[in-house]
Amino acid sequence: MENTIPNQPQRSFLRSVFRFCAGLLILVVLIAMGSVLIPDRWKTPSGDIALIHIQGMLMDSQDIVRQLSDYRHNKEVRGILLRIDSPGGAVAPAQEIYNEIMKLRAEQKTVYASMGTVAASGGYYIASAADYVLANPGTLTGSISAVMAFNNIEELTKKFGIKPDIIKSGKYKDVGSPLRAMKPEERELLQNVVDDVHQQFVQAVAKGRGLPVSEVSMIADGRIMTGKQALELKLVDELGGLEKAKELLAKKIGVQGRPKVIEEKEKTPFFAWLLQGSFPGRLAASLIPSPGPFLQYIWNPL
Repeated sequence: MENTIPNQPQRSFLRSVFRFCAGLLILVVLIAMGSVLIPDRWKTPSGDIALIHIQGMLMDSQDIVRQLSDYRHNKEVRGILLRIDSPGGAVAPAQEIYNEIMKLRAEQKTVYASMGTVAASGGYYIASAADYVLANPGTLTGSISAVMAFNNIEELTKKFGIKPDIIKSGKYKDVGSPLRAMKPEERELLQNVVDDVHQQFVQAVAKGRGLPVSEVSMIADGRIMTGKQALELKLVDELGGLEKAKELLAKKIGVQGRPKVIEEKEKTPFFAWLLQGSFPGRLAASLIPSPGPFLQYIWNPL
């Protein structure tokens, strides 16, 4: 039986095809790695309007502040649209985002805010910094207030025979401890802290909305309200959804026809993605450790 040996031209052709495929595969891998490794701030997307989503509890502002800063330095972007669906959260993140929006306005970038289902407390704090605010008639907003929440499990520890023993360097060091009742002077101290950040909230709304502090103070008692009620109280400028906000912003910045809208894709950490895919949202959230009492601009009746 004769062995059939491919001739030299056939070998050369197969070798060339293999090299081409290998080179193409390496190129695809390099492009994919480059897309992942190159920071977003090095990429310069172009568009008339940048859409930024602010969703859920405000616990960290880094990503939102970075996006706002990037668009502030992007000459192609003339308008920024904030889509807010948040009941608020920690005080500092709301203030950091507010301040970055004010920087945009100072540099003649037009900022519009569109409220979704909820834009209350810290969510409204952020919205108030925008040039123009839209809400749906049934949007829940307002709740201009601050809060600190504590648990007292003193009776529970007594039931189980647990006796706390605290060593501290200052009399207020363990203020708010769940292991004992709060003393009157401690309650007064914390009340002063809450009152101070509450006044910061009132002043921020007054500045952002161009309203007298006295007028904002009259409704800054934590009350929740609808978008329609907020319009009557001058906390929003117009009723309408996200698409209306896009149209109005495009018209404001002088875009003819349909504006080009750019937005970053949301990046979900692996652990959060795993929980979200395996459990209901409320259960997943309950599995993530809570940092304990802290100052909050939040509306949370539960």
